[in-house]
Amino acid sequence: MNALARRMERNEAPAQETVLAGMHVVCDPSGTLYAPSDDLLVVSDLHLEKGAAFARRGMLLPPYDTAATLALLEAALVRYRPRSVVCLGDSFHDRTGAALMPAIFREPLQAMMRRRDWIWIAGNHDPEPPTGLGGETHAEIAVGALTLRHEPRPGAVSGEVAGHLHPVAKVSGRGRSVRSACFATDGRRMILPSFGVTTGGLNVLDRAFHGLFEVARAKAYVIGRARIYPIPFAGLCAG
Repeated sequence: MNALARRMERNEAPAQETVLAGMHVVCDPSGTLYAPSDDLLVVSDLHLEKGAAFARRGMLLPPYDTAATLALLEAALVRYRPRSVVCLGDSFHDRTGAALMPAIFREPLQAMMRRRDWIWIAGNHDPEPPTGLGGETHAEIAVGALTLRHEPRPGAVSGEVAGHLHPVAKVSGRGRSVRSACFATDGRRMILPSFGVTTGGLNVLDRAFHGLFEVARAKAYVIGRARIYPIPFAGLCAG
């Protein structure tokens, strides 16, 4: 089973409801976050046109990443039919990704954007507005009790929803271990998993996450094939 088929299968798993900064939210197995009160879907680190960006530098990757990522995004939009969408930065793998995106990808993306409030958050890979796609671009935005930005800020920041770190969790037991993308949260802030099909991940126990969460309350909502598993950081493994 290829990566897209596995991700599509995983998308059929039940979502996990939780409370973030006093606001009811839904962690979806696609890797998106849905806020019912605002009819808002949040997605992070699409890294569209990553294969094309590597090809321009003479490093060849399978050229299917954009098509697969857009198919997964469309499935999430069909599931929730949100009024608003916020992309938390690194939506494109480099500054020229949007401008050079072929029509075969651009047109389906624009169809998804149509009749929706679509907001691009500037990322470190794509700090400028995506050329020719429309929508709004901001460094960050506030939605109710939440502040949506690309990179998490140091220290305790209540209501922050960020991406950038591509969180994954490793769980071991019964002689085997599993490593999977996750939502990382302590109930005050949350870091979303990366959505792009060719993005890697960083273990939530890595030093890059130190100081971001109240460790005693921190959980990884680990995306499994059958469901999302809420696991305290204390139950996770490094590596």
